[in-house]
Formats: sequence, structure tokens, C-alpha cells
Amino acid sequence: MHKSTLTRVLLFIIGIAAVLALIVWGVGPETLKERKVDLVYLGQQHMFLVFSSMFFALLVGIPSGVLLSRPAARGFAEHIMQIFNVGNTLPPLAVLALAMVVIGIGDTPAIIALFLASLLPIVRNTYAGLCSVPPAMLEAANGIGMTKWQRLCQVELPNAMPVILSGVRIATAINVGTAPLAFLIGASSYGEMIFPGIYLNDFPTLILGAAATALFALILDSLLAALGRLLSPHAS
Repeated sequence: MHKSTLTRVLLFIIGIAAVLALIVWGVGPETLKERKVDLVYLGQQHMFLVFSSMFFALLVGIPSGVLLSRPAARGFAEHIMQIFNVGNTLPPLAVLALAMVVIGIGDTPAIIALFLASLLPIVRNTYAGLCSVPPAMLEAANGIGMTKWQRLCQVELPNAMPVILSGVRIATAINVGTAPLAFLIGASSYGEMIFPGIYLNDFPTLILGAAATALFALILDSLLAALGRLLSPHAS
């Protein structure tokens, strides 16, 4: 394993261990023991909401960014981008409330609201990454007879990947941080620990839910950062 990679892995493990130690010290081992089942179940539900909404955000966002980056679409790309900004212009609670009014309560409106909140960073970074590919590379690809599809897959997307993954990391952070609010419309997440903790002044439970959410976000961000270094042709 490369020395710098080993250093990053060790720092990551030390960081996670430090966060876990702080959680145990802050809430106490008794609270952890009592809430063990809740932590596992709500963690699974939180992951389901995040991964489901991120899957659809990637499924829509990356192709949309690719289409907007084509020369014929660049003139009106910024105007179209405002459509994807719907989930960010409204407060998360308002988006959740609208989804609840239209669809009802439960996981489905929560996934739709999280999908809308995650969409813009993916679309915008995909668009920005593809637009920033050096023209010399595109000319070289055309010069050796690549088709538009080959140029996109073999030249543009690999070079734009670090910027695209940056947008995915931002969207994931937004998604994980917003998912606890889904508790308010009947979807299970770590919000089931955070909000009752607030209402009942149960600070150990509140801290435990917030810390679990933060730890989940930290782990996902670290994994995406590692994926970015792996996929980047200039990764060190």
C-alpha cells in the first residue's frame, strides 16, 4: 500500500476511534447499552433513506449534467439549472411538508424530498467538470477518430470525475444532515432520537442521535474521498 494511502487510513481509523470515545464519554455506556437496538435499526433506516434518494439523484443528475454540458445546450444551461434548484431554494422542512401534502407520510415523500435537496450539486458539478475539460484533449480525441460517445466515456468523464465526485460528496453531506427531519413526516431515521431528545430534554439521547448522524456523514465522505483518489488519473 502506498505510504500516503496508509497514512490516510490510519488517520481515518484514529479519527473514528476518537469520535466513538467521545460519544461513549458524553452519553455514558448505560445509554449506549439501552439504545443499542435503536441505534442499529434507525441506522439502517437512515441509510435506506440516504442511499435510495442518492441513487435517484445520481440517476437523474449525472445524465442531466452531461446533456447541459453539450455545446448546443450551454446557452440556456444556467436557466435549466434553476429547475434543479427547487430543493435548495425552499427550506428542507417546507420541501418535506410539500412532499407530505402531495404523497402522504412515510418513506416515499422523505426520499423524494431528499432527492430534490441532493440534485443540484450533482447536476452543477457534472456540468462544470465536463465544461472544464481542456479543449486540446477534445481536439486530440476528435483527431484520432473517436465518436462523440467514445470521447465522452474515455476522455471527458474521466477528466471531470474529481469535480463530479466533489458534487456527490456535497450532495451526500446535505442528504445525511437533512434525513433526520424525515422523522417529522413519519419516516424512521436518527431523527427519532434527536427530536424526542429535544422535546423531553433527554440530552444523552439527543447527543447520541446527532453524533450517530455526524459519524455516518463522516464515514460516507471519507469513502467518497477515497473513491475520488482512486478514480482520479492524477491521484497521489
